[in-house]
Amino acid sequence: MAPFLRHAAGVLLAAAALAAGADPLSSQRVRELCASADGPAHCGRLIEAEQLKALPDLAKRDGDTLTVRLFPSGTRVFVDSVATTGEKSYSLWDYWSPVNAVVLFVTAGDELSYAVLQRASGQLTALPAEPVLAPDRQRIVVADVCGSNCANEVTVWRVTREGLRKELVYQAPAGWSDVTAAWKDADTVVLAYTPAGAAATRTERKLSAPDWKRP
Repeated sequence: MAPFLRHAAGVLLAAAALAAGADPLSSQRVRELCASADGPAHCGRLIEAEQLKALPDLAKRDGDTLTVRLFPSGTRVFVDSVATTGEKSYSLWDYWSPVNAVVLFVTAGDELSYAVLQRASGQLTALPAEPVLAPDRQRIVVADVCGSNCANEVTVWRVTREGLRKELVYQAPAGWSDVTAAWKDADTVVLAYTPAGAAATRTERKLSAPDWKRP
């Protein structure tokens, strides 16, 4: 399975318990949708098409333009573009009904990232990796850990009307790979990872633990 396809399936599976509005896509459905995709942007567009079927009043796609409806009125437009560094594309990834926010999947050349659009304020926050909403809907966690071009840190962000505010930072130990983050409860993050030369494992980090730092 292509790395981006493993990523897509893993993210949606982790978010399934928290998603509201449309039924969350299962990891099997993601694999079916993206099995023949010719890259991350195409995979994102296929997932978006599935989401738009369930959320027709949230957004619409017209060629290279994705229009998201704000609340109570207005729209935010995202247009795919082509530059010397490669194509940049936006896809509707998820909708967090409890906080009235849309999650976008963004590709720019070989780089993958996400953005959260809060429909009530129109605030857009760019994120380096997939955001996972906490059970109490007050925070998100983002695991930006990889072999290159990553900060190699796990960050917790507070959800506010003015946007997402970075609240805590955990520096991932050297050698960690395949890192994903999830919530055990509103105050505990679960990190699944593979340490160098060892089998995959996981650890729980209380937000009150001293190894979280303020940004």
